[in-house]
Amino acid sequence: MMMIEQDLAIAEYHFHYQSGGNRRGQPLLFLHGFMGDCQEFDPILPYFWDDFYCLVIDLPGHGQTEVTGDDSHYGMEKTAIALIDFLNYLQLSKIGLIGYSMGGRLALYLALHFPEKFSYLILESASPGLQSAIARKKRIEHDEQWIKKLKNENFSDVLSEWYQQNLFNSLRKLPNFPDLFARRLNNSPEKLAKSLQYLGTGQQISLWEKLRQGSVPLLLLVGGQDHKFVAINQKIAVDYPQAQLQVFSHCGHNLHLEDSHNFALILRQFLLNQNKS
Repeated sequence: MMMIEQDLAIAEYHFHYQSGGNRRGQPLLFLHGFMGDCQEFDPILPYFWDDFYCLVIDLPGHGQTEVTGDDSHYGMEKTAIALIDFLNYLQLSKIGLIGYSMGGRLALYLALHFPEKFSYLILESASPGLQSAIARKKRIEHDEQWIKKLKNENFSDVLSEWYQQNLFNSLRKLPNFPDLFARRLNNSPEKLAKSLQYLGTGQQISLWEKLRQGSVPLLLLVGGQDHKFVAINQKIAVDYPQAQLQVFSHCGHNLHLEDSHNFALILRQFLLNQNKS
């Protein structure tokens, strides 16, 4: 089964997305990470086509989605409202929400602020943001260096440097990493810079304080080699009601590419179990 490419103008956005699977099944919305696009989850989508209706969307600053409003529309709050409008336009409800990394931060925001829209939440290598103003300031300063590189340097060189970060040690070892790298080059560095400037971790208001209000069943997925995010997700699991934590001991930050088969099986089993309960 092939995913169908589509475009939809909503408010200050022109969203590009793909959909496919069982139109009568429960909808699943997948949100990619920084530098990704709507092809990010291609390796795992076939596991869900028989029972679910899958939607994958290019987030602002990525792929073919265009922001037609001012740059503040790259930020989390306005992007989240636009995604809710997007789902409402398609008349979708009781949605399963899956977010990876940056997309996971956005997914958590959506589930905490619009819980009536979602049946369950799956976060892969995600965080609720930074709790202290000092930590956010340091992260903004760190991100500003990458923003300057994206605006002023050769994009391929910046991308190479980006993936030299320890966060991606295991991802770089994958045989298909060159294909992933080539796909990332299809992004616009200028738009990626705007995404990082307005949707980066340092710019995000901390969601830690809202975790105890969480009402959407939550599955946390994290790689055992990604020590920073293991610690973050262990804390989320304590603070958030109805949270389950699954650690992939042999993986780093990007589980759905590093171990696509097991990632999809665990995710699928969680979804089916939630639908039975």
